Amino acid sequence: MAPLRPMASKLQSSFPALYVFGVLTLLLCPSGLCDCRIFPSIAHGSHKDVSSFFSHTTVVKYECDEGYVLVGESKITCRNSHWSLPAPQCKALCQKPEIKNGDLSVDKDQYVEPESVTVQCDDGYGVIGSQKITCSENGIWFPAVPKCKWEFQMGCEQVLAGSKFFQCLPYPDDVKKALEIYKLSLEIGQLSKSEENTISKPAHLPSPPPQK
Repeated sequence: MAPLRPMASKLQSSFPALYVFGVLTLLLCPSGLCDCRIFPSIAHGSHKDVSSFFSHTTVVKYECDEGYVLVGESKITCRNSHWSLPAPQCKALCQKPEIKNGDLSVDKDQYVEPESVTVQCDDGYGVIGSQKITCSENGIWFPAVPKCKWEFQMGCEQVLAGSKFFQCLPYPDDVKKALEIYKLSLEIGQLSKSEENTISKPAHLPSPPPQK
């Protein structure tokens, strides 16, 4: 231990301010009792030390990987082995699922783990799969995104006209075609009936001239 004393004296004479700073650091914050060198780690993210050089406070900044969003404070500080806040978390992002012939209970462009939504199909359609889906840790919806499939409704085979066309036909184009066909069938029926009346009715013959 004797050789260290001349070295300490030399350091004190050459860099007095730095020497005093080191002594105060050891007195106020011994390494065994004040250790902010171990940074809290997070999943799907990284951190870096952004502390000032002469500061007794350690400042750590966190960032998330692509496809994840930071939940919590991006910067936390440590002094005397005490962190100001828990480390933030990196939560997965799920893109809005495409539901044809249906909607979502919560309509957004992106959803954060572990948000859940309910699939609601349009009238005449039924859910094929799980109606409730959740944004999982890997950014994928679980269970798989369901589909809305057209379901046959009782009584549709007897629909003739009116608003029930819109309830029993899956697409607007089908309604339009059905109405056109129905109109054409009426015209054909009227034409056929007119021809039958013409054939069944005898032709009118002129009366013979009177005999002299």
